[in-house]
Amino acid sequence: MNTTAALNPFLDRMKSAPRALLLVGAALLVAVIVAFALWSRGPEYRVLFANLAERDGGAIVAALNQMNVPYRFADGSAALMVPAERVHETRLALAAQGLPRGGSVGFELLDNAKFGASQFTEQVNFQRALEGELARSIASVQSVREARVHLALPRQSMFVRDRQPPTASVMLQLYPGRALDEAQVAAIAHLVSASVPELNTANISIVDQFGRLLSLPVGEGRGADPAEFRRLREIERGYAQRIEAILVPLLGPGNAHAQVTADVDFSRREETQEAYRPNQSPDQAAVRSRQSSDSLQSGAPGPQGVPGALTNQPPAATTAPLTDPAAQANAEGAQTAAAVGTGGANAPAIPTTERRDATVNYEVDRTITHLRHATGTVARLSVAVIVNHLPDAEGNLQALPAEQLERLRGLVMQAMGYSEARGDSLELLHSAFVTPVEPEVPMWQDPVIIDLAKTAGGWLLFLVIALWLWFGLARPLLRRQTGTAGAGTAGIAAGGLPGMAGLPPDEEAEEAERTIAAAAKARQQSRYDENLQTARDLAVKDPRAVAAVIRTWMEKDES
Repeated sequence: MNTTAALNPFLDRMKSAPRALLLVGAALLVAVIVAFALWSRGPEYRVLFANLAERDGGAIVAALNQMNVPYRFADGSAALMVPAERVHETRLALAAQGLPRGGSVGFELLDNAKFGASQFTEQVNFQRALEGELARSIASVQSVREARVHLALPRQSMFVRDRQPPTASVMLQLYPGRALDEAQVAAIAHLVSASVPELNTANISIVDQFGRLLSLPVGEGRGADPAEFRRLREIERGYAQRIEAILVPLLGPGNAHAQVTADVDFSRREETQEAYRPNQSPDQAAVRSRQSSDSLQSGAPGPQGVPGALTNQPPAATTAPLTDPAAQANAEGAQTAAAVGTGGANAPAIPTTERRDATVNYEVDRTITHLRHATGTVARLSVAVIVNHLPDAEGNLQALPAEQLERLRGLVMQAMGYSEARGDSLELLHSAFVTPVEPEVPMWQDPVIIDLAKTAGGWLLFLVIALWLWFGLARPLLRRQTGTAGAGTAGIAAGGLPGMAGLPPDEEAEEAERTIAAAAKARQQSRYDENLQTARDLAVKDPRAVAAVIRTWMEKDES
């Protein structure tokens, strides 16, 4: 009874002010809608770790339970998710605990070496540790999700002919939609080769999760130097961009396309030439050395001739040389000395022998040339250019004149550095481009329509809930609370108030509102008196009904 009595004044005040009650109901409705939206959305989860091993997953889940961090697993994947605002904090906390440890075992396997282990066990543990460390290093590559390394390390023999080189196999599991280029495959092969003694890159096989051999042998597609392949593509791309850059200002963007195929010589050659020139004239030649030798020999003549009378005859008169005055003078002096020595003019002449030798060495004219040819030179270019029809003043596509095509051909030849001696070729085609027609996608399969339908469905659900709350709860409650005031207002509006005849509609409405408010206030003040007077009138008119009511009250009190 006390609670009802306390609520009656509040309800009376709410009945007297229906607009306030309407505002309160609208505010409650908006609060319910916002709360429902927040509850249905929930916290945003992001991936903490993906593709965890079972051992690491169990350790991480236990650590998250200790840290009171909510988590859940993503549907259709092995990803562990936590609230977005706690991703970085949780990762740092788990990293401090050494989680995740990873599926492979590295050199920490040697920390727990057992006493008395055999040499074979130590060798196997070392090989396992080396394989695990290599797998961790390879898995750090951006496109690699997981890696496994198998090493075949044969036992070394004392005989050189019996030694076998080590080999290695690498199994890569790549992320979906990613691939490794030749440079990355070569880098992985060199990483493994540099980590194992005497392991050659040719003895390393790299396979992905689809069974494709990534490290092909030399000469089968991937044996070429990646740097040379990139250089070739850069040369071709550079020529194509150069040609398109000179055609775009004349034809407009998208109206000319060029493709270039370059034959590049990547051979490395060095030449050394040594050339000798013919002998030069003595006055221009450079003398390296000169050597001369002169000798003169003279002596008494011995017996000559056949023994007999002819031997005793005097010798014939000598003939003096006429070409060399010095020799003539020497001869005369020798004859004089001989004559004096023999005691007369009739003495026989003394024979004389003279010898001269001269040797001259000249410098040799020699030229030595060492040539080192540059690598990556363009040996031949093949260029194909296609030009689109251009629109005229009316917008119709028209073919270009032959003169303009020739000018374009000349520009392309200049841009590519056309060389007939090199064997370059150029093909210029003028044709209308075909506009690609995209296949029509049904409306119910269009991703844009699907996203729009999802968004509209969410808002429609909110609207249905809001309308249900309004028409099902708020509006009936307002009708029940304002029923009496509405009836009084309707009666006043139907019968009118005294003294309001002849007033304008606006003033009449304001006067009606003031009168209704005054009547409601008066009813609240005289409600008790009215109820008491009503009970008295009822007791006078129908005493039996009043007696029955009083008897009912008394029976309730006795019970």
